[in-house]
Amino acid sequence: MVPAAIVLALAFSVADFAQRPVPLRTGIGSAHDAVTTAAPEAQKFYDQGLAYLHSYVWLEAARSFNQALRIDAQLAIAHAALSLAYTELNAPALARTALERAQSLAASPHDARHIDLRAAQMAAEAAPRDTARLAAYRAALDRALKEFPDDEELWLLRGQAETPDPAERGQGSTAGSVQFYEKAKRLAPSHFAPHHFLAHAYENSGATPQALAEGAIYAKMAPDVPHARHMHGHNLRRTGRIDEAIAEFSAADALDAAYLAAEKIPAEYDWHYQHNLDLLATSYQYAGRMTKAEELLKRSFGIESSLLVQAFNKREWPMFLIARGRAQEALAAAGTLAANRSPVVSAAGHVAAGHARLALGQFQAAADEANAALQAIRGAEGGGLVAVPLQALQGEFFLRTNQREKGHAMLQEVVKKARALPGPDAWTETLFTIEALARAARDVGDWELAAWAAGQMREHDPYYAGTHLALAFVAAHNGDTKTAAAERAQAETLWKNADRDVLDSLKR
Repeated sequence: MVPAAIVLALAFSVADFAQRPVPLRTGIGSAHDAVTTAAPEAQKFYDQGLAYLHSYVWLEAARSFNQALRIDAQLAIAHAALSLAYTELNAPALARTALERAQSLAASPHDARHIDLRAAQMAAEAAPRDTARLAAYRAALDRALKEFPDDEELWLLRGQAETPDPAERGQGSTAGSVQFYEKAKRLAPSHFAPHHFLAHAYENSGATPQALAEGAIYAKMAPDVPHARHMHGHNLRRTGRIDEAIAEFSAADALDAAYLAAEKIPAEYDWHYQHNLDLLATSYQYAGRMTKAEELLKRSFGIESSLLVQAFNKREWPMFLIARGRAQEALAAAGTLAANRSPVVSAAGHVAAGHARLALGQFQAAADEANAALQAIRGAEGGGLVAVPLQALQGEFFLRTNQREKGHAMLQEVVKKARALPGPDAWTETLFTIEALARAARDVGDWELAAWAAGQMREHDPYYAGTHLALAFVAAHNGDTKTAAAERAQAETLWKNADRDVLDSLKR
């Protein structure tokens, strides 16, 4: 999934990197918007920049637009496009300068319209809670489409503008976006971007088969783009094709690693490398290949991130350790997060520490960690990320301290909220959250809640071996040996490539 707009500061010279010369590349998909330039090479680099923008490869997009400007310094629209790349690279001053430069240069009606739209979008981005600015941006897009009805780039922008986030780049697309992307697809059959954004729109709308089909086309049209392979992996996993998903995430990892090595970019400056690494790791966890999952989660945990959501996701490592029965190690990892300078990441660390404390039977210390998390996010921007995990900790606390009625109500609300969250990261986190809930319920002998949680796992993902193992535990407790055996057999089939200790656990 693409990162949230909230970022943390890292010392990295975007300006220097963005000025590095770049060659024309193949395998990244085709994008084209006829702009006003007498230099064919400038057009090619502009189109390459567009292709990179549509795949969220912000660094290479910036390099490509600057390359186009080296060839044609008067190409105003390239400055406007550059402002978007700089925005995503957390370089707002450079973005503003690029837009001002675009507005200062003469441009054709087509190019001028795109520049004006970028200005309207940036104005809305600057005040994301001002719905009037977003409405003005949408209205400007609608007027532009009447003037240029065959401009597929405008249709793509209009689809993205359907969401309530003016900084939307396609990842949060909704069902309402589909009609606009379909129009772009009809106008430009060779353009990969409509397929990319349709995959997101269908994925976020719960239309997994359609998302899978569009993602497969995107991966085929842009085979050398890590995100294209990664996107296809999203939905392969959602349909139970975990081995194929791992293959796609692995391909994306190899592409990312080769790029970072060739361009001498530290891993912490490539959001996609870390994001993909996290999904690859949790896919191995899903498949019962815990040794590989541990290696990747530990590697990801050790990489700094400039993105709040990416840093927040590092909670997956201590939660993995708790699930593996290694609460003391989890406590140490959680402490690292709790010491983070971001209040949101710190709160996530306190929540993970609270779960570790509960696993160790340290109830007062767990309550203290929950209170510390609550204090950290009070008034913090982005604090909503911690809301559901914190509520899960509080619910488990009630469950383990014999306040079952309160625990049931809170944990059922947690599952409801978690299952409503969109995106591949949230989908997997939700599955493991419900699994942890089921495990806690069994630990305290609350078989009513354990049975409910197992049923929620089945609704959320019937392809996961852990789902069937949770169902087997409940059936065995109820004396239904036939169902218990069948569910364990199903788990063993789904975990056919799992580590030996995981397979051995099925026999206990």
